[in-house]
Amino acid sequence: MKSFWHWEHIMAKFIYLMSRGTFVRSHFKQFVTGGKKLLLYERSWMNRWKPSVLHEGEGNIRNIKWRGHLIAWANNMGVKILDMISKQRITNVPRDDISLRPDMYPCSLCWKDNLTLIIGWGNSVKICSVKERHASEMRDLPNRYVEIVFQFDTEFYVSGLAPLCDQLVILSYVKEISEKTEVECCARPRLDIVQPLPESCEEISSDALTVRGFQENECRDYHLEYSEGESLFYIISPRDVVVAKERDQDDHIDWLLEKKKYEEALMAAEISQKTIKKHKILDIGLAYINHLVEKGEYDLAARKCQKILGKNTELWEFEVYKFKEIGQLKAISRYLPRRDPVLKPLIYEMVLHEFLESDYEGFATLIKEWPGDLYNNTIIVQAVVDHLKKDPQNRTLLQTLAELYTYDQRYGRALEIYLTLRHKDVFQLIHKHNLFSSIRDKIVLLMDFDSEKAVDMLLDNEDKISIDRVVEELENRPELQHVYLHKLFKRDHHKGQRYHEKQISLYAEYDRPNLLPFLRDSTHCPLEKALEICQQRNFVEETVYLLSRMGNSRSALKMIMEELQDVDKAIEFAKEQDDGELWEDLILYSIDKPPFITGLLNNIGTHVDPILLIHRIKEGMEIPNLRDSLVKILQDYNLQILLREGCKKILVADSLSLLKKMHRTQMKGVLVDEENICESCLSPILPSDASKSFSVVVFHCRHMFHRECLPVSNTVSSVQFCNICSAKHRGPGSAVLEMKK
Repeated sequence: MKSFWHWEHIMAKFIYLMSRGTFVRSHFKQFVTGGKKLLLYERSWMNRWKPSVLHEGEGNIRNIKWRGHLIAWANNMGVKILDMISKQRITNVPRDDISLRPDMYPCSLCWKDNLTLIIGWGNSVKICSVKERHASEMRDLPNRYVEIVFQFDTEFYVSGLAPLCDQLVILSYVKEISEKTEVECCARPRLDIVQPLPESCEEISSDALTVRGFQENECRDYHLEYSEGESLFYIISPRDVVVAKERDQDDHIDWLLEKKKYEEALMAAEISQKTIKKHKILDIGLAYINHLVEKGEYDLAARKCQKILGKNTELWEFEVYKFKEIGQLKAISRYLPRRDPVLKPLIYEMVLHEFLESDYEGFATLIKEWPGDLYNNTIIVQAVVDHLKKDPQNRTLLQTLAELYTYDQRYGRALEIYLTLRHKDVFQLIHKHNLFSSIRDKIVLLMDFDSEKAVDMLLDNEDKISIDRVVEELENRPELQHVYLHKLFKRDHHKGQRYHEKQISLYAEYDRPNLLPFLRDSTHCPLEKALEICQQRNFVEETVYLLSRMGNSRSALKMIMEELQDVDKAIEFAKEQDDGELWEDLILYSIDKPPFITGLLNNIGTHVDPILLIHRIKEGMEIPNLRDSLVKILQDYNLQILLREGCKKILVADSLSLLKKMHRTQMKGVLVDEENICESCLSPILPSDASKSFSVVVFHCRHMFHRECLPVSNTVSSVQFCNICSAKHRGPGSAVLEMKK
């Protein structure tokens, strides 16, 4: 158990005198003595000591403790307490074990404060509290009484007691059985600190004391005294006096270091750094690191360097060299400071060389994690190049070399390595450092690596690498050229128009599904060239589209019917073209083919009169689903009739509604005032002299004229029209109002 005490042995020969009586004094005017009687001596007015008997008749009084107005003493029967104010004995605490001789196992007494008495006798400890008695309970009783608040037994015999804050210091007399002789003998006395509990105690610390002649000593030979102000405790034996005092934090750290509990010592020093005088946190930390290294716990020792060494660069460098001497540079590499402080470049280079010699992966990790300004980049690059001469295909070293080139701003070399390795960071490197001038001759490599990302990057940076340059670089790789031009066309149909003719062949070779959409969307591809390529490759759908776009719809329809033999597609094509001759050709081609006739009957009703087809069907020809087709024609005809009638009703209703609206509008009055002018002579429409007669014509279009300014109409009709609106073909603009005065 951890020691609570700092010991000082007084080893000089000590003559131990055991007086027959016990002497206690108070304020120098009174004192009491023991023996057969408890005598109180008081100084009289003639400066003489006058004795008076306080107690007698219960055997020898072996211990007396006086504090304040209370005197406690112990005799053969028990412990008594006397109140000096009332001169009354207020309690009697009998001893528990009467089998023990009181002269061999004397009672131990001590006052914790003016009202708390601690009694130790044999193996029993009692803590008594002196309390005031309530007035209603006094009668003939003392005005104070004693209550036992704590009581517990110990494993050994009590030789002395002393208070320590809310705990107790107990000097114990110990007996044990000898392992050799199996006879009970005296052991070293113990000094224990216990925490009192209501019916037991908790041991806080325990120390066995080494005193001379402890084998011959008895319980009565040990005494414990204490000095309250100095927190000193004196253990007295026949041949030694031992002084015990509470350990301070320095003593505690000494003990921890002695037990090699460095981490606890370091923690204790950090907590008490303002109070410790003997130790320094740094010294303890360095001792802890050395201890861990000696034990072989290199990783833990390196980790502790971060906390212990802090920002002291000299100590860091010293520890790194120490780790190098024992071949453990790798252990400390992860914990080396990288910012505030920064060590000498040589330290980091030394660690990197250590990894480069034995661990490529670890070397690559450090290069990624460490800032490039910690070491001399040129030296490390040269070291990596030397190793690549032995192993030129090592991907780890190549990638690390690329990163070193990047740190050194030699981006071109880094890019070459990334492309060789097909590394995913190559595009990020190009964007980050604007390396487009360096990739003009490396477009094929980029496309081979990741065509999707490469095309997106090239199209996003057309101002740095032109479309013409990219197409030229990809001339020998038409499949990559097609990928680039296809995505360019998707982004902008007009930007790469000069390459649309080339794209026809590329689509035909590498991407036929997108050929037809390209032909439909492009307005710059030569149709003759496209038709030639599609006919050579027998691309029917594309040829049909091109023929129809070039105006040769009859050839396109013929190709659908002969090559594809798809009546539905032929009908759809005829619907799109909306040409009567095409329908005639389709009917003529289908007239001897029953399946085609069925398809026409099902779809022709809304575009061509079905009677034209039905009259041409040969008698006796078996046509599948003829009845259903005829029923559908009739239903479609009825539906058309209903639609026409419905549309007619809607048209008539709308016309009538609009006519009424126009009539209401034309019947409304028109405001004419001084601001209006004649559209012919541009003078005010109303005369300045209201007494004069005038005539004004106002049209529905709101144009106004003086009657005399209008041209004379040559027509017989009396309806006049606005000259301005008639000239602009806006409608008749007939007159609605004529004003005269």
